[in-house]
Amino acid sequence: MISNWLIIPWYTDMLLTVFTPTYNRKELLKRTYASLKDQTCRDFVWIIVDDGSADGTEEAVQGFIDEGEISTEYHFHENGGKMRAHNRGVEYCKTPWFLCLDSDDVLVPDAVEQILKCIKHIEGYEQAAYEDEGNKMSEARKDKIAGIIAHKGKSETEPLSGVDFPKEYHDIDRQTPTTLYDLYLNGFRGETTLIFRTEILRKFPFPEINGEKYVPEDYIYDKIDSEYKYFVLPRILTVCEIVSEGYTDSVRRLKEDNKQAWYLYYEQRARITPMSLLKLKYLGFYRLYARLTGHALKEADGISLWDKMLGIPGEIFLLCTGKM
Repeated sequence: MISNWLIIPWYTDMLLTVFTPTYNRKELLKRTYASLKDQTCRDFVWIIVDDGSADGTEEAVQGFIDEGEISTEYHFHENGGKMRAHNRGVEYCKTPWFLCLDSDDVLVPDAVEQILKCIKHIEGYEQAAYEDEGNKMSEARKDKIAGIIAHKGKSETEPLSGVDFPKEYHDIDRQTPTTLYDLYLNGFRGETTLIFRTEILRKFPFPEINGEKYVPEDYIYDKIDSEYKYFVLPRILTVCEIVSEGYTDSVRRLKEDNKQAWYLYYEQRARITPMSLLKLKYLGFYRLYARLTGHALKEADGISLWDKMLGIPGEIFLLCTGKM
C-alpha cells in the first residue's frame, strides 16, 4: 500500500521545502519533528518520503499531521534506498528551494530563518548583477547560483568536523560564490548542510541503478559544480547524531553492495581531479571498479591512455591489500 497524506495551510507562499527520507527510524523522526516545531520561522513545507518502513513510522507521522503545527506531506514507497527517495522528494517538491534533513539530524532553532535571509541575499546579488549589465543579464548567468553551503554540527556550537570554513567565507556580504569542490581544495573538511534550488536537483537526479540502493552524493555534487556555484552561510544549521555502526564497516558494505555506483563515482573523480596524488588514488580505484563491474577501460570518456596507465600501481595495491 502506498500512502500519501497532506496538510498544506500556507503552501503557495512557501520558498523552502525541508525533505526527510526515512527508513525504520520512527523514534529519531520524533526528534526531527520536534526541531521543526521549535523553528523561529515556520515558513516551510516538510516532505517525508518513507522508504518502506515497518516500524510504525506511518502512524507516528499521522500523529504529527493531526497536531496541525507544520505543513506536512507524507509519501510511502517500497524500499529502494535513500537516493531513490531523494529523487521522489524532489519530484513532490513545489517550492523553489530544497533542504534534505536526514531522519537522524535536527535543525538548530533559527535554521529556517537564516536560510530565508540567505535566499534574500542571493536574490539581491542577482538583482545587482542584473542592474550592472543594464537590465540585460542572461538567464544563464542568473541561474549560476545552485544554492547555499552551511555547517553540519556535533552540536549547535561545534562543527561536525571541527574545521571552520576558510576566512574569506565568513562574511556573506563580501564573499565570492564558490563550488563545493573548490571549498574543500581551499582547506575545508567535513560534512556540510546543503540547500539547493529545486530546479538544479531536477536537472541532476541521482542515478537509479537496478539492484543497487546507494550512490555517493559527491557524484551528483561534482556534476553541479561543473556548472554552478554556491554562497557559503558560515553557520551551523543542522546537528547530526551518528547512529550507524563503525564508519569503515559501513563504507565497505556500501561499496560491496553498490559497485556500479562507485564505478561511476571513481570514473568521474579520476577524470575531473587535477594531476596530484589524489588523482592517482582515484585512477587506481577507477581501474579496480572497472574490473569489478566489467566495464572496459576504453568506455570512459575524457581519461587518457596515459592516465589509465598511471592508475595501474594503485589498482595493484588495492588488489593486494583487499581494499575497496
